Amino acid sequence: MTDPETLAVTIVDGYVDEPAHFGVPPYVSTYPRYTAGALVDAGVPPEHITYHTIDGLREVPDRWRDVDEADLLIYLGGMTVPGKYVGGTPAEPDEVRKLAWTAGGTSLMGGPVKFGVGDANEGATETERQDLDFDFVAKGDVEAAVYDLLESGLEGFNNRMRDVPEATRWARKGAFIVEQHPNHPDYLICELETSRGCAYRCSFCTEPLYGNPSFRPPESVIDEVDALSDYGVNHFRIGRQADILAYGGDGEAPNPDALRALYGGIREVAPDLETLHLDNMNPITIANWPEASREGIRIIAEHNTPGDTAAFGLESADPVVQEANNLNVTAEECLEAVRVVNEEGGWRPGEQPESGPSLPTDLDAKPPHLPKLLPGINLLHGLLEEREETYEHNLEFLRQVYDEGLMLRRVNIRQVMAFDGTEMSDTGASIAREHKKLFKRYKREVRETVDNPMLERVAPAGTVLSDVHLEYHQDGHTFGRQLGTYPLLVGIPGERPLGSTIDVAVVDHGYRSVTGVPYPLDLNAASMDELTAIPGVGDRTAGDIIVDRPHESMPDLESAVDVSMFATLSQPPALD
Repeated sequence: MTDPETLAVTIVDGYVDEPAHFGVPPYVSTYPRYTAGALVDAGVPPEHITYHTIDGLREVPDRWRDVDEADLLIYLGGMTVPGKYVGGTPAEPDEVRKLAWTAGGTSLMGGPVKFGVGDANEGATETERQDLDFDFVAKGDVEAAVYDLLESGLEGFNNRMRDVPEATRWARKGAFIVEQHPNHPDYLICELETSRGCAYRCSFCTEPLYGNPSFRPPESVIDEVDALSDYGVNHFRIGRQADILAYGGDGEAPNPDALRALYGGIREVAPDLETLHLDNMNPITIANWPEASREGIRIIAEHNTPGDTAAFGLESADPVVQEANNLNVTAEECLEAVRVVNEEGGWRPGEQPESGPSLPTDLDAKPPHLPKLLPGINLLHGLLEEREETYEHNLEFLRQVYDEGLMLRRVNIRQVMAFDGTEMSDTGASIAREHKKLFKRYKREVRETVDNPMLERVAPAGTVLSDVHLEYHQDGHTFGRQLGTYPLLVGIPGERPLGSTIDVAVVDHGYRSVTGVPYPLDLNAASMDELTAIPGVGDRTAGDIIVDRPHESMPDLESAVDVSMFATLSQPPALD
């Protein structure tokens, strides 16, 4: 019989991306944390557990020794909605096989979802997970498989789903593993699970394969945040659910009391947190229960941090496509939901919302910060019955949102991935191929006519983005992002040290990114590139500012320059 206390275990995180779960750095998913907790619960000492990301293995080849020498290797990964990533590169199938071949002990693979979709970055389309030469493949919850495998002496396990008491125990016991993440502590955001499953049955989505919604009670999630805070985590995203408004209810109707307990409890155990964002919110919930939804949105906006995004799965504004794919919200209903989130969550720190409680005085902020909570729109192409008119329906919806003066934090346009177990088939892929040229033209039109002016509305010149983490250099600029849900990509003139964090003020806008300068801007230290990035400042004016240094006050500037912009950019931050 294998003694868990003597085992050496290595966990390799190949990253996950699901409709309601994200784990590509700077995010860390629940999988490695809960798996580590299950190991400890089964008797493995925490000091015997080693955690690596797949990028960590790529960067330091000597770390493969931990794969070879482990008594138990656990690989976690799978992409069911793969995208483009900056913070990390998901594992490829050949890398996953190499892990199995290198492992000197027992090997186990698991991840999304219970039916095993997505072996790696390429995006599997079958629900039967390939074993990729691993000894064991978890087709239920991998953390439950780990616990049961140790209970059996590494002989085997039954594929099953964990229950809430297990999730609560394992979330706390496994929180320590975040200290081994290469982004810890400053550039790491922990995904929090409130529920799994969905009450609706959209044709393409994998989340309903978890069944009807099942919720973790507030105290379970709050305890997880408390444990993670003890290990230095200050950034959280309540992202693991199909619809945050339905939390703690019957799976469809909002439960504001449950949201109040959840958000209030998180703020109580982590009063100094720096990021509290969410992901999915179903617009049909707002359409069907408008007043309860308004109350829930007010609660979220009261407790979250600026720049939060509620992703709306409209998927298509075409009524023909909606009917063919069991989509649950119409374009008109989604538009009303956009209005509601703008009204209840679209205020900025320092502003007083029209409804809700009075704001604490420490939120006074000038110049502006991002709005507290805005909707995002997900549009999916390649769905059943898609036609040329579908693209015009989607464009008309986005134009109407913009013309009403509303704000969207992002418009996410992607093409469908067809999975066995859903109603999608090769039809979706063939539609996507057939409409490839149309899709590209339409996507460009959205970027030019909607995304760019919308970004100017959401983050006007002078908007401050606090704690921008600098990630890479390109074309003489340094690019970075804040931590949070769908953070803006910020380009800063010049090459600054990567890995550092600065406050930035927005000065210009692209389609999905902004240009910024350090905030507050020191006119006695700003570079030529930083000065000329400011609207209205050309080479001559920037050169005069540099030549006439030092400046003890605002310099005399040409009338063409927006002097108020200089004054705004030179103000010290109002928020810590």
